[in-house]
Amino acid sequence: MDQMTVALDQNGRTATTATIRQYTIVMDRPSENGGSDAGPMGGETLLAAVGGCFMSTLYAAAGARSVTVKDATCRVTGEFAANPRRFAAIRIEVACDSCPPADLAHLVEVAERGCLVAATLRQGMPVTASVSQPGEG
Repeated sequence: MDQMTVALDQNGRTATTATIRQYTIVMDRPSENGGSDAGPMGGETLLAAVGGCFMSTLYAAAGARSVTVKDATCRVTGEFAANPRRFAAIRIEVACDSCPPADLAHLVEVAERGCLVAATLRQGMPVTASVSQPGEG
């Protein structure tokens, strides 16, 4: 797979629906920010993507090492910077009572290296936007 594409369409006045394979995610602003609060904001979805990718990678690493992971939790926190408003840092915290602490520490290290989303953000990349012709998007 040389690339990955997600399609997004307007959903009402302020929301957007992302279609990802057979799944949909509605994103919007809270009503106090001018949205209709039909779903999480894009920044919240970005943090969820970091956490989802990280935990999926951690589970795969655990399976490859025959380490039992049950009822694991993850908290992803984005710390803001201004001008322009953005995340200046993202912190991932993992807890798992069923996993021995040394094993969990190793799995977190493996997942930190192997998570596609975290690795992409850590390296930085160009983000560009352009206008496409009707029917191309």
